[in-house]
Amino acid sequence: MASGQGRVLELAVLGSLHETPLHGYELRKRLNALLGMFRAFSYGSLYPCLRSLLAQGLIAEEQPAPATIVGGRSKIVYKLTAEGKERLQDMLTQAGPSAWEDESFGVHFAFFRHTEAEVRLRILEGRRSRLEERLDAVRTALARTRERLDSYTLELQRHGLESVEREVRWLNELIATERRASEEPGRDTTSTDE
Repeated sequence: MASGQGRVLELAVLGSLHETPLHGYELRKRLNALLGMFRAFSYGSLYPCLRSLLAQGLIAEEQPAPATIVGGRSKIVYKLTAEGKERLQDMLTQAGPSAWEDESFGVHFAFFRHTEAEVRLRILEGRRSRLEERLDAVRTALARTRERLDSYTLELQRHGLESVEREVRWLNELIATERRASEEPGRDTTSTDE
């Protein structure tokens, strides 16, 4: 899985299977419920990802016992292997720019409970920095083009600006919470149950 989208899907699949073994339909439902507002995964992208993870030995297939099959067709259940758990932990420790971009931030955030506090903080700060850059660019562009835009386009830009400002405020709150937790010995904002 070399592409950015492929890596995001790989992280989402491994993180979901870390919770519990699932068959493909359950996995797709879980991914859509978990990340629905960020993206919808299709079978067209999910099953090639599962095949790749199987080939790499990161997940394994389990066939249900014949006595448990109802309706004639068995469903393959996917589960995380020891190598898959290692790969997930490796992916969760990556806090570089790819972790805070629009494409992958939501997936990383969804699995923060399995991520070390220092890494969570770096991702949150990186995301905030990226959004602050975006805010500056939008404000500059808006100031230059305001008189040439119609009222609807201006309203759309204002809405976008307010959305980004709201996310920056939310990130500031999360960062403050993470910092407070790191200053209090024995307290963490999440559990890193493995």
